[in-house]
Amino acid sequence: MAAQADYFIETQLPNHQKHYGSFTFPSILSPNPKSSPSSLSVFSEAIKFHKPFLDSLLLKSGALLFRGFPVKTAKDFNDVVEAFGFEELPYVGGAAPRTNVVGRVFTANESPPDQKIPFHHEMAQVPEFPSKLFFFCEVEPGSGGETPIVLSHIVYEKMKEKYPEFVDRLEVHGLLYTRVLGEDDDPSSPIGRGWKSTFLTSDKAVAEERAAKLGMKLEWLRNGVKTVMGPIPAIKYDKSRHRKIWFNSMVAAYTGWEDARNDPVKAVTFGDGQPLPADIIYDCLKILEDECVSIPWKKGDVMLIDNLATLHSRRSFNPPRRVLASLCK
Repeated sequence: MAAQADYFIETQLPNHQKHYGSFTFPSILSPNPKSSPSSLSVFSEAIKFHKPFLDSLLLKSGALLFRGFPVKTAKDFNDVVEAFGFEELPYVGGAAPRTNVVGRVFTANESPPDQKIPFHHEMAQVPEFPSKLFFFCEVEPGSGGETPIVLSHIVYEKMKEKYPEFVDRLEVHGLLYTRVLGEDDDPSSPIGRGWKSTFLTSDKAVAEERAAKLGMKLEWLRNGVKTVMGPIPAIKYDKSRHRKIWFNSMVAAYTGWEDARNDPVKAVTFGDGQPLPADIIYDCLKILEDECVSIPWKKGDVMLIDNLATLHSRRSFNPPRRVLASLCK
């Protein structure tokens, strides 16, 4: 296999990336037109051969977008994920309704297209979360449907500068997340995953055992279960990059955990149970929007996100749109 410069080339998308001194966010990689004709097997072998280069680029930039490679189906996407060699993370404790498609590939959040999904680190509300996640565009959106991304340490720095006392309180108390789950999945809700699929069982005793391993308390209701998670940290330290990060689902819960069972204002509080200030939450949302980048999906795109470095969201869209996902330890 040739040097990485002979297979992967870094490309630019004006107005769809941010430049931070020594790196660009996200890094966009395309096949070199001068290299031999690309195939899925060549792409997979290139990933394996150039893994150190790709790892270092991800460490630097926080997210990679692979565009123009021959990834056409869910099975192709599964092969690409496998080529990276990351261990799979079972989707236990997450809120989004998802369906297994093939291998370690799932649908992304299946909530209705008119709903936005707020910025979050994947599964930041539970102790065991993925370190990396992949997205794959199998069907381009009719319009909209982007997956905006933003660097977590930038959000932390902006919030610390503007609201130092609030951030200090978060660091001391952490956050408490409360969510009511129905028995079965509710595809009309962005947090509609039922308790049976959340805990991968229909046995309440097994669900309680798995919840306890996550540090989650359960209170059984007539038509579901109330889950309480935390307090868990809202700010983490990224050891690989030596910086603090805004690792939480605070804005997502406060502005988006709403359905027939849940009131978003009650979904997240300080770890001591005190309510969060709405004005600061909504200003944090503005910071997230101001600092994010949003690249329109093209069929065949594969995005690799470092879940410690980067928050993501989903914009509303006009169908069709099919974006698949895979979570890694």
